[in-house]
Formats: sequence, structure tokens, C-alpha cells
Amino acid sequence: MDYAIKEDGGFRYIETKGGGENLLLLHGLFGALSNFNGILKHFGTTYNVIVPILPIFELPLRKLSVAGLVDHVAQFVDKKGYKKVNVLGNSLGGHIALLYALAYPKKVSSITLTGSSGLFESAMGSTFPKRGDYEFIKKKTEATFYDPAVATKELVDEVFDTVNDRNKAIRVIATAKSAIRHNLREKLQQIKAPTLLIWGKDDTVTPAFVGEEFHKLLEDSRLVMLDHCGHAPMMEHPTVFNEQLEAFLNEVSKEETLLDRRR
Repeated sequence: MDYAIKEDGGFRYIETKGGGENLLLLHGLFGALSNFNGILKHFGTTYNVIVPILPIFELPLRKLSVAGLVDHVAQFVDKKGYKKVNVLGNSLGGHIALLYALAYPKKVSSITLTGSSGLFESAMGSTFPKRGDYEFIKKKTEATFYDPAVATKELVDEVFDTVNDRNKAIRVIATAKSAIRHNLREKLQQIKAPTLLIWGKDDTVTPAFVGEEFHKLLEDSRLVMLDHCGHAPMMEHPTVFNEQLEAFLNEVSKEETLLDRRR
């Protein structure tokens, strides 16, 4: 099922309205909505799956930072009136999820991170690619995955268009630099929400040791490492990813129900 992008009060988003519990998906810096197709298909009818489109290319430059994007997510959640959310983030989206959980712990039922930034990341290397260098972008996009075939022409074209647009390229660099400045190592112990970490053993952007480090620093976390998998496990191994996520969300829901009964 394809879900139309809605617009409301300056927010653009997808919402499935498939169930009572909210599953909020946060995309990465080069993330497309297609990245979450597998999750939307699997959970769309049993959860209210929401994908806000992060305004990386719309926010005023002075406000463009991971903090500014967290503010956007917080305002969106308030606007929609969601009492609590299970938040899932890939890459930059994971970073935003963590910052949101730090700022609004009572709004977060659970956190799922996959290839998250916040501790270490190596996206485009030390220099930004030359505009117009399609083959370079193609190879960089393919390197995001263990199986280069996952990098479809549609995905490569989208990344190429972003890099080739001077305004968008400036915004990508500004956001990436902001993420590097917002290292969360000293704050992660403050997060108490149950956290699922799903990591690719062959991730070259946020390598496997990053997932292991998150696991050490997050108090209530569990780590799933996937073989033959790069930076986007939900795209490369959607069946296993969804099985792990579903089991985790069911466990979180049961624990919350028990706590509510005791109150």
C-alpha cells in the first residue's frame, strides 16, 4: 500500500493510522521514504506508523542543526497530539531519536536505532564530492550497502540530485557538521527507555563497533548484529529486521501494560 504525503501546519508526513500504538520513523541525511517501505508494509496495518519528513532542505540555515531538527520533531508530535511514541531512527534519524528521548523522556516508549550517528560516523569522507561526478556518487551510495544492488538507480539519482544542487549540498554539509559536534557519549547513560540496536556487521558508515559502543552506554539496550549487512538493515534484510522489531515492540507493550496495572 502506498501512503500519500500529508501536509498540515507546516509539517509533511506519512501516517498509516493502522493501530493504537505510534511508531515514529526518522530518516537519515540522505534518507528517502522508500528506505522505510519494508517497515510500512509490515507494521502499517497494526501500528500507527508515522514518517515525518525532516526539513533539512527547508529550515532557515541559521536553524539548521540536529537541535533544530529535534525541535521540529517535538513540535510535530505535539501538533499531532501523540501521547507517547516508539521512535525508530536510521543514521541521522537515530541521532535525532536519541536527542528527542533525552529532551522528552516521558514521550518515548522505546527507541530503535539502526546505523545511528551520535558517537561516530564516516559518511562522505573528508571532502565533499565534486558536483556532476555521478560515478563517484554511485560508488559511494553502493558502498552504503553490503549488496551494491540495493542501491537502485532511483536511490543513486536522488543522492546525485542532492549533491548536485548547491543549496542542498550546503545544507547536507551543515547538518553533518552539526551531528559531529553533538557527540552523545557523555549523555547516553541518562536514557532509560528500552532500546533495540539493529546493526550491520559490514556497515562502513557507522561500523559494527559503534553499535557495540551504543550497547555499552545505553542502560536498557539489546544488540542484534546482522551478517552481510551495511548501513541500512531495514532495506537489506527487511524480514529479519521486522521480526526483531516486532518482538521488541511486543515486549515493550506488555511491560507498559503491566506497569499501568500496578499504578
